[in-house]
Amino acid sequence: MNVVITGGNRGIGLALAKQYQQQGAKVYATCRNSCDELNSTGINVIQGVDVSRPDTLGEQLALLSNINIDVLINNAGVLGKESIDDWDPNTIDYQFRVNALGPLLVTQLLLPRLSSGSKVALITSRMGSMTDNGSGNYYGYRMSKAALNAAGVSLANDLKPKGIAVGLFHPGFVQTEMVGGAGDIDTTTCAERLVERISELNIESSGQFVHSNGEILPW
Repeated sequence: MNVVITGGNRGIGLALAKQYQQQGAKVYATCRNSCDELNSTGINVIQGVDVSRPDTLGEQLALLSNINIDVLINNAGVLGKESIDDWDPNTIDYQFRVNALGPLLVTQLLLPRLSSGSKVALITSRMGSMTDNGSGNYYGYRMSKAALNAAGVSLANDLKPKGIAVGLFHPGFVQTEMVGGAGDIDTTTCAERLVERISELNIESSGQFVHSNGEILPW
């Protein structure tokens, strides 16, 4: 099984890469810059992949043009902490480019490498849920993840005739650098749950918004 993971150099992406490698998959981890921990695993690393740069992304992903992809995990993401009184349009724009547009572009560019039975996983967030938003703030992150959710449902509809399933997965509150080490679960537990959810993903469940613990989330 060939698995491609964006943002595979740290946090959830790195934990996913390790988990799939342990299961015997051939893993391709893409990232802007690799790290010693990733390099030491023997996983195939593709550096220089910046999902926020549509002008260069095609060239960067060309190294994957000779493989058939069974699982594509769009994991790369960024988090801003805007409030109504303190926000920067530039940081919000960047979150949209990485969190929403990036996964769509990656999927489009790698679509020729996907076939019937392939799966596309979008690592989104329940912070993109309208129903679940009871605290406000985090404007760029919330809006970009809501946009990713909209893109994910469209992808599920568009790729269903090709036999390609699309899953939208909230990882949980995970102890990563992005949130300063706070969180309810570690990256290993998160990766184990996500791998299980992705294994369960099929055409019938394509387009659902799912917590890594299996709970169906509200839009």
